[in-house]
Amino acid sequence: MSDIIISPSILSADFANLERDIRRVEEAGAQWLHIDVMDGHFVPNITIGVPVVESIRKITKLSLDVHLMIENPEKYIEPFANAGADILTFHYEASKDVNALIKLIKSYNIKAGMSIKPKTSADVVLPYLNDLDLVLIMTVEPGFGGQKFMNDCAKKIALIRKNAPKNLIIQVDGGINAETARICTALGANSLVAGNYIYKSEDIQSSVKALLQS
Repeated sequence: MSDIIISPSILSADFANLERDIRRVEEAGAQWLHIDVMDGHFVPNITIGVPVVESIRKITKLSLDVHLMIENPEKYIEPFANAGADILTFHYEASKDVNALIKLIKSYNIKAGMSIKPKTSADVVLPYLNDLDLVLIMTVEPGFGGQKFMNDCAKKIALIRKNAPKNLIIQVDGGINAETARICTALGANSLVAGNYIYKSEDIQSSVKALLQS
């Protein structure tokens, strides 16, 4: 069994056939499902909300890895937790009180994650490493799928891994494919988010397997 957690991003799935596409990544061996929540304010795009997460929870046993790319995330922790999220990841750049947000998320007995944008220094994460379950490093500007991997952002992985407790999950999202996955795991990442590489491929099974072996 691979130690790498694969979290396919449904942003690249066919929304008219979402249950089918979730089944495909389940069968391919993915362990999580990455759900990007965008509000059109924190990022320049609008995606999905609580009702969709609630519906997905009913049809899969995969861990729901919900990435809140939204302003005022504290207002939405309870609704997403109640909808069935297993992991809630907020953005450092959108948070008014990081410690309070982490505590709030964990009060629902789910994992707390924090993400940083490409231009945000990895240093801002260090004070919170012992309290977080997951750190998400964005290797593209958040908001849209299909962007090119930013190599400079990957350097943040090593700094965070060096200072992190052993059980911290370091996740990378943006431009992930078989090649960039190897770069990230070599630096210490152990969770990979991939959208187009998985869902736009001719063979989803092979794409997930390649990431599991990275």
